[in-house]
Amino acid sequence: MMTETGFISDLAIPPGEYLEEILEDVEISQAELARRMGRPSQAINEIVKGEKSITPETALQLEQVLGVSAQFWSKLEADYRLVLAKEQQLEEVKKEESLLSNFPYLELNKLGLVEKTKDRVKKVISLRRFFGVSSLHNIKTVKEFAPAFRQQEKDTVSHESLASWLRAGHVIAENSKVEVFSKSKLESYLPELRKLTNTVEPNELITEIKRILAECGVVLALVPAFPKSYTTGATFWLGKNKAVIMMSMRGAWSDIFWFSLFHEIGHILLHDKRVTFLENGKQDDQYQKQEREADEFAQVSLVPTEKYNEFLRESDFSSSAIKYFSDSIGIFPGIITGRLQHDKKLLHSMHYHRVRYKWNI
Repeated sequence: MMTETGFISDLAIPPGEYLEEILEDVEISQAELARRMGRPSQAINEIVKGEKSITPETALQLEQVLGVSAQFWSKLEADYRLVLAKEQQLEEVKKEESLLSNFPYLELNKLGLVEKTKDRVKKVISLRRFFGVSSLHNIKTVKEFAPAFRQQEKDTVSHESLASWLRAGHVIAENSKVEVFSKSKLESYLPELRKLTNTVEPNELITEIKRILAECGVVLALVPAFPKSYTTGATFWLGKNKAVIMMSMRGAWSDIFWFSLFHEIGHILLHDKRVTFLENGKQDDQYQKQEREADEFAQVSLVPTEKYNEFLRESDFSSSAIKYFSDSIGIFPGIITGRLQHDKKLLHSMHYHRVRYKWNI
């Protein structure tokens, strides 16, 4: 009888072809094999043609008749079916090449999150792996990315680009080690975070913020804004013990950075862990209410309401007055200018003490 040999191929070769070769070697006809196995001749012929699978029961019968192990036949069949499936998948991948222009592939590659290649088929496969989906069409149905498809800030927003940005944050957060989340610890660190507003060097600043947040069980994931994503920040949870703040560093004004950071911290301390808060996300009343609460948290945490109201009553919003007031409450003066501009107490062309950070991300 025939002996077993290794058989690995990328070609879709039906196991029946190998069976036919064995039958020729041992000079047994298909009809004779059928009689020895107690099977219809048509069934054997269909196996030879690749029209019928070799089942475990058939593999055992072939082992008994031909002396080639059932494991060998089963593996041959499984390999064949897998190659067929890969060929079918390749056809499906090619159909998704037209979707590539919707995704910020270059930006994802710069972050090391997808393969560097010019091959469009490989790009689709790499994106599928990045998102953890079997088809790019499935992305919008995955809970993790759903907020990106509700974002409505601009008609020109790319939901796929925004979903890519969110996924990048998830990947970074999953690989970041932090302490178990502690609400009380985060609350106790707010004054220390607030003092950091006076730190001028931005990269030193980020190092300190990451350290403090990590001690509280919060990951700060910095992912540059992708084309047409139009977002500044997001907040979500990985499990119950790891909170994540994403920031795109969109724009460079220090006061906007600090307001955004405390806004996201507000979501962590005040709101449901099951919700992903994405800037300009949902439009329903409950979501907007929570956004307003996070705004108020950021405003009060950075500039105490009573102190701010006293300052407003003085009606002196000169550069020196802003500096004096900011020193009295221990915060960077550019934050006061930004607040006054937001409240329409100061023209947006008057940038007293405002600075732009130069991020190294």
